[in-house]
Amino acid sequence: MNPSLHSLTLGEILEEHRRARPQQLAVVDGAVRLSYPELADRVQRLTNALEAAGVGPGERVLWLAQNHAGVLESIIACGQLGAMFCPANWRQSATELAFVIDDLAPRLVVWQDAEIGDAVRAARELASHRPAQWLALDGPGGWDDFIAAAPATPRKRTPDAQDPVLVIYTAAFDGRPNGAMLSQRAITWQDLALIDIQDLDMHTRFLNSGPLFHVGTLMMTLAVFHIGGTNLFIRRTDTADIARMIDAERCTYAFLMQSTCAELAALNRDGRLDFSCLRSASVSPEWDAMVQVQEARNLFGYGQTELMGPVAWSYYGWGHNLGRNGRSGPVAQVRILDDEGNELPAGEVGEICVRGPTVMNGYWRRPELNGLRQRGGWHRTNDLGRREADGSLSFVGPKARMIKSGAENIYPAEVEACLRRHPAVADAGVIGVPDATWVQSVKAVVVLKPGARVGEGELIEHCRSQIASYKKPRQVVFVDALPRTAQGAVDHAALDAAHGGGGYPGGATRGA
Repeated sequence: MNPSLHSLTLGEILEEHRRARPQQLAVVDGAVRLSYPELADRVQRLTNALEAAGVGPGERVLWLAQNHAGVLESIIACGQLGAMFCPANWRQSATELAFVIDDLAPRLVVWQDAEIGDAVRAARELASHRPAQWLALDGPGGWDDFIAAAPATPRKRTPDAQDPVLVIYTAAFDGRPNGAMLSQRAITWQDLALIDIQDLDMHTRFLNSGPLFHVGTLMMTLAVFHIGGTNLFIRRTDTADIARMIDAERCTYAFLMQSTCAELAALNRDGRLDFSCLRSASVSPEWDAMVQVQEARNLFGYGQTELMGPVAWSYYGWGHNLGRNGRSGPVAQVRILDDEGNELPAGEVGEICVRGPTVMNGYWRRPELNGLRQRGGWHRTNDLGRREADGSLSFVGPKARMIKSGAENIYPAEVEACLRRHPAVADAGVIGVPDATWVQSVKAVVVLKPGARVGEGELIEHCRSQIASYKKPRQVVFVDALPRTAQGAVDHAALDAAHGGGGYPGGATRGA
């Protein structure tokens, strides 16, 4: 069998767009506006430039920068080379970024000076791994010059769509992040689901306003690319920039949290900007009056990074599902299994397990964890759920406790480990408390070492300096001892009861 006869890589999709959509606008990024043929030429140059820099099969490229068309370009180019591209969470601390540098061991790092340069430089000093090249995103000798210096001549390559092309680090559910490796096959299959669910076509204009290190934004970027629509990029979530882009560029979709929608509605209370082009789920009467409300085509469902996003959607069976997380879509099998791998009947809670083409290849450099999570021929999500009597799905909650703050997942184990590194702290337990704005906020319950003295503010600042700011506790209380389970673990349920914990995620969040 000729493998190329049945393959479909991202590079091949782009080459098809070159021929089928020669006048179509592919990318808008600041002053840069590229048609699909222009994007194809630029990606071919980038592929040749990366190869000349030593990026080949199995090598890694790390992106320490904010949103940029270069993320899309790099994923396609790395796919042509059999390499992997990792967009890191630029909001992380220098210590966290240094961990990613050492764990991923990239050959080339693309980095941004504006806003995050200090953290990147500090991470570079902290890290033990020494990449072969650090490439600035902006300025002379940076990203654009790196691409322009390479030839646009195509070279014969035989990429395998089943090889990993994308590495996205998950939240630290076991105390450290893990890089989920996703293949071109996983991306393209998820694209097909999204194209249907979100009603995407070549007229779609998607504003990349959410972070591209998040699968929630990135899966839409790739699906819009796949169908031949237009991707528009802004560096980060900024209400004024989002409002300007929606109005000026007639964006039809954007990745927006409900809090951002409220800010946009307030900013545009006088109606001076036209948001009528934008499709959105219902958020508020003020917001709904400005946009096209399409309630049935939203992103509510169940999924995770390791699955290239959702595998169950409320879109299927909209308005008639007993389960709040909808039904499994056409690209995955979903089962509710017990610890021994037996399927549980409807109504019983067990682990949500998935298999299908969108499932990750595994975690980068985590063979033991891969064996655990992929045992029995299923991807074990580490999440609890149940199948309802009508076949729909309800997500119950993580097997490992998780706090949800805005769009971010925060695992207590990571924050607890950070607190215990403070010289005055003997022990710590972290819980989530309900928050009207952010769903939950982080509360730390701390035991000090004998004779030690430290204030709430110092511990919060300690966490802010060690981990991403959104993970730091908003409150710290001091106790003599933490409650423990019979197995000796911190009894988080008892901490919740004693200190006002609650509001843990029992359903997936959605963007507008």
